[in-house]
Amino acid sequence: MSQQQVDEETPLLQPIQQKKARTPLPWRQFSIILFLQLAEPLTSQVIAPFTPQLIRDIGITDGDETRVGYYVGLMHSLFFATQALTVLHWSRVSDHIGRKPVILTGLFGLSISMYCFGLSRTFWRLVLSRALNGALNGNIGVIKSMMVEITDSTNLAQAYAYMPIAWSSGGTIGPLIGGLLSRPADRFPNIFGHSQFMKTYPYFLACAVPATFSILAWVVTFLFLQETVSTRMSLWRLLKGKSGKHSTPVKGPVTLTGSTDTLSTEDTPQRAKADGGSKPLPLRSLLVPRVIIAAGNYAALSLLDIAFRAVQPVFFATPLELGGLGLDPPRIGNILAIYGVINGLFQIFFFADLHDRFGSKMIYSVSVATGIPIIITLPILNAVARVQGLSLTVWAIVGLQLALLVILNLAYSCVFIYIAAASPNQASLGATNGIAQLGVSIVRAIGPASATSMFSLSIKNPHHAWIVYYYLIALVCMGICMSLLLPRQLWKNHH
Repeated sequence: MSQQQVDEETPLLQPIQQKKARTPLPWRQFSIILFLQLAEPLTSQVIAPFTPQLIRDIGITDGDETRVGYYVGLMHSLFFATQALTVLHWSRVSDHIGRKPVILTGLFGLSISMYCFGLSRTFWRLVLSRALNGALNGNIGVIKSMMVEITDSTNLAQAYAYMPIAWSSGGTIGPLIGGLLSRPADRFPNIFGHSQFMKTYPYFLACAVPATFSILAWVVTFLFLQETVSTRMSLWRLLKGKSGKHSTPVKGPVTLTGSTDTLSTEDTPQRAKADGGSKPLPLRSLLVPRVIIAAGNYAALSLLDIAFRAVQPVFFATPLELGGLGLDPPRIGNILAIYGVINGLFQIFFFADLHDRFGSKMIYSVSVATGIPIIITLPILNAVARVQGLSLTVWAIVGLQLALLVILNLAYSCVFIYIAAASPNQASLGATNGIAQLGVSIVRAIGPASATSMFSLSIKNPHHAWIVYYYLIALVCMGICMSLLLPRQLWKNHH
């Protein structure tokens, strides 16, 4: 290499390399993916406002108000417990047969299970419906893989900033539907008062709306969603164990370039050589430290988030004298809906710029740490409400809690970027997301039941009134410790 000549006209300071321009998002496919994502939070959040009342109605607690929280948590946990048994298999299958067939199966499972949930009048039928919901749904990891496959280094953070739209919209619309359409014969006697079906199944209408949406999402997926795994084998060949040609994803492996916290994709010839034909790696080859660290942080964040989300509506619904706020389902639904709107808008307009400025590690660490003040707002709310009732001060504290929850949710986009960077090669992206989602499903199965059981114990025994808050703060501390293992710069792909 020839040495560059230096003379009196050579500038002392070399021009700073310009930042690569952000590639426009492929809005047609991207918007379809966001639309499909709406199905899962819609079906999971719609039951939040009316689950405490549903548990009372079926009589499983025998009138014991302190046991309501336990069964509410169990309802939330069942979905994730059964999802944990299947999500890794769905994700690995999608690496071989394609993303689209797995997504279609998941949407079908969501729809059928929600119709069954609305028609259930016994506790064990509710259990079976929630279990079916989780077992047939492996979409969340598969959709994240598609998100990476249709983006590049310049717009991945922007794409992840839009991901919470689906969850925020589901978190907004779901509780509104659940609060508004539960027990319609009582709420709208002029319309549904003469319907014996609505009196017999008072929660069917609330469940039928997200179930029907899942059918619509299935049709949209079948007609318009493009497959991102270009070469696939049939399910029959996969079951018979014949490898044939493995899938060749559209995008290259994620890797770190320079010293900045960004992802990049290699060009096609380099990618083919680097990935060794883009073959999905065996499970054992994926259990490397960077995958485990990224998946562990995702699990720790999800455990904290799901535990608090399970306690929050139960706290709002619990009578004031027992330690809650004593709110009715419509008001709880409105609070959760307001949070969903604020969270979605904040992520869209601010996350990408915040990520470019501070990086994944800084945003993730600060977001997880906000869990401590979030939890402290709960006993403060009850203490103030006992003295002042549902005063302006109480609603201001509720607003502060929701604002802090918005900051906490910034951590999700950051950890998704870490998981994408941790994948050893592009063909194993689905399996990597599956491993991460497996851990999350396990902790989400534990989180709601454990947190609401702690809450039930807190209100049952005055001597243990703070045990639920100690438990939640311990989860925050665990999340903070896990965040220390994340590198300041994303992992490189050495293949």
